[in-house]
Parts: sequence; structure tokens; C-alpha cells
Amino acid sequence: MSSYRIKRLTAKAINLWRYCSTDVWRDTRRSRWIDVVKTLNLSVRSFLNHDIQSQACSMTYRTLLAIVPALALLFAIGRGFGLQNALQDELYRIFPAQHQAVSYAMQFVDSYLSQASEGLFVGVGIVFLLWTMISLLSNVEDVFNTIWSVKQGRSFVRKITDYTAMLMILPVIMICAGGLSLMLSSTIRSIFDVDFLTPLVSFIVEGMSWVMTWLFFGLLYILIPNTRVKTVNALIAGVFAGTGFLVLQWVFVTGQMYVARYNAIYGSFSFLPLMLIWMQLTWVVTLAGGVICYSSQNIFMYNFDNAIRNMSSSYYSRLMLAVCALSVQDFVAGRGAMLVSDAVKRYNLPPRLVSLMCDKLVKARVLSVVEVDPRHEIFGYQPALDPAKLTVAEVFRRLDSIGSKDFIPDFKINFPGVAEACRRIYAEQESLTSTMLLSQLEINRSPKSESLT
Repeated sequence: MSSYRIKRLTAKAINLWRYCSTDVWRDTRRSRWIDVVKTLNLSVRSFLNHDIQSQACSMTYRTLLAIVPALALLFAIGRGFGLQNALQDELYRIFPAQHQAVSYAMQFVDSYLSQASEGLFVGVGIVFLLWTMISLLSNVEDVFNTIWSVKQGRSFVRKITDYTAMLMILPVIMICAGGLSLMLSSTIRSIFDVDFLTPLVSFIVEGMSWVMTWLFFGLLYILIPNTRVKTVNALIAGVFAGTGFLVLQWVFVTGQMYVARYNAIYGSFSFLPLMLIWMQLTWVVTLAGGVICYSSQNIFMYNFDNAIRNMSSSYYSRLMLAVCALSVQDFVAGRGAMLVSDAVKRYNLPPRLVSLMCDKLVKARVLSVVEVDPRHEIFGYQPALDPAKLTVAEVFRRLDSIGSKDFIPDFKINFPGVAEACRRIYAEQESLTSTMLLSQLEINRSPKSESLT
């Protein structure tokens, strides 16, 4: 291969890397290839920025504390479906070299269930069991809300109702993914006792287990975060996470056979570090699926992301004024509160930047938030004061009033020239814009640009 060809391939590789890592966010076209590149880019960034490894370690510790109540709830539901023995066989299959440890765990679960059913008051044990699981789900929600950048979690009442519903739905699906497959396998084989059907039966049963596992993770990504998650994105992430979980399970089950020799050295303690490693990797896969779900649903919000981070202060001010003017003029024209999605579609404005700007304008008491659609939790923005009094100078005066200032001692004494120059600049700008109403600023109401979304 000639040196020219090597240089040409190297240049192409560098350009491809530059496009995939940074330049893709300037590309406003919508295609499957571009969306996949953006999703992978954002997923890797979010995985690193949210420190998923540390979050997985934290959730592993919390899960270990709640492992007995979790198994108790799983077996309590399994008894209702007549699948207790199937679930126990599944645990023995997952831990083939640790029958003694699994037997001890079953004793703990039976003891826990007997205590729960014999509380001082009727139902006290069940309430305590549910409360333990609700506390674990609350921690899981906090992690998912962090991934989704959701600042406010569920209220106490919603936690009780939503989590109880989740605890009734998700374990049933997990049971179907594990114990039910074993039961169906034995049932179908007993009905169709023919050799040539055995591979087909095995394939169907194994396929059902995979589908139920994908469905479990998909519902997890829909139900846990305190925000609206699209079903398609959740199911795509569920396929990735469910496949990763099943692969980890296979590796863990296979590895049990090879580490059985260490039982002679460490005894039953060899089971604990292996289980902790498997549990942490499972949480890494689960949270990584949540990152993929968030990234695939919100890639359009990160368009021009690198340019936004390096944006000049003057351009930021212009965009802020444009967003504010759109809200005021929509309100004056009788179109109601401005939706961020409408501003994005009409003018190719970066959604995340528009949301941040609207939040800042609300904090400055220039705009106010109104609920447009309570059912779907859709909010809009409208002027917080009379549009006839909302001038450009008033907007910047109110924006300047928020945030910390004048906290350095004797700054004006030490830098009198700087303070005077800034005062004159501000006074001159205010005098020039004191009569410019936002409702009268010219805006193109028929933009020809293509939507980012």
C-alpha cells in the first residue's frame, strides 16, 4: 500500500472521528445513521458524566441490604401463581456450585415470610416488606432522575401508589421470564413427547424468556423515571439491557463451575464476592440501558452542543431576547403560552438552551410558567407582567438583578474607573432600549428553516 493511500485513509479516519465526536451535533438532518451516531455519542458522554460505575456500586450496596425482602416478595408472588418450586429451581440453576448458600437464603426467605404473616397487627409484616422495597425503588428513581436530569422526584403519595403498582407488575414479569419458562418447558415436553419437537420447544421457551426479560427492562425504563418516556425508546433500551443481563447471567452461571475449586480454600465465602461482582455488573448494564433510553429520546436537545458551550455573551443575549420576544408576541396575538417545542420547530433553536433560558427568565420574573396540558404535564411560558411595560431595557434590568453581585469587599473603591465605565455603558444601553417593546420587535412568522426535531 502506497504512502499516499495510507495518508488518505488516515485523513478519512480522522475526519470520521471528528464528525462522530463533535461535528455531528451541527448536522441538523434527520436520518437513521445520524441518529445512531448521536445516540452513541450522547450515551458515552452521559455514562461518563453521571459516573455510572459509582452509581452502580451504591445501588449494589442498597440491593444487598434489601435482598432478603426482595426475594421474599418474589416468592410471595410466585406462590400465588404456583411457581415457588420453579423459582427455587431457577436459583439453583443460576448458582449451580452454591446449593448450600441458596438453601440458607431460602431459609431466610421462609423465616421472613412467616414473620411477615404473623405480625403484631394484621398486615404489619407485609407493610414493612413493601416499605423496604419502596425505599429501594426510591433510590433507584433518584438515580434514573439524575440520568434524565429530572430535578424533582415523586411526591410521597405518588411513591406509595406508583411503587406499589410497580411491585405488583415487575416481579410478575420477572417470574414469567425465569420460572414460567421452566414450567412451560416441562409442560410442553410432556404434551409433545416427540424427539424432533424438542429443539423447537427449547427455542420457543428460550425465546419467550428473552422477550419477557426485554419487556421487564423496557417497563423499568418507562415506569421508574419521574418523566415521560416514549415506549419505543424504552423498548430499544430494554432489548440492549435485557440482552446484556442474560449474557451476564450466562457468564455467571458458567463461571460458577470453574470457581467451584476455590470453595475448598474460601468455603462458602467464595459465593459472596462473585455475587457482588455479578450484582454490580447487572446494575451497570441496567443504568447503561437507562442512559441509552435517555439519549435516544433526547438527541435533538444536544444539537449545537459544542457551539453552545463556547457561545459568546452577546450571542447569548440575542438568543435570550429572541425567546422572550416569541413568548410575549404569542401571548399578545392570542396564541396562548409559548411551548418550547413550538419555538424549536419553527426557528431551529436548541431545545436545551431554550429551556434553560426560559427557566432564567422565570427566575427574573420576566416570564411565568403555566400548565397547558395537565394530563400530559405540558407547560408553557407567558409574560409575567403587562406586555405594554415589557421593554428590552426592562428585560435586561431584571436579568441583571438575579445572581450574586457586589460580594467582593471594597471593589468599587479599588477599581473606581471600572465601576464608572460599566455604569455608563449600562446607562447608555438602557436609554437606547427603554422604549423598545418586545411586542413590537420584528419576528419572521414564516421561517423556511427545517426543524431539528
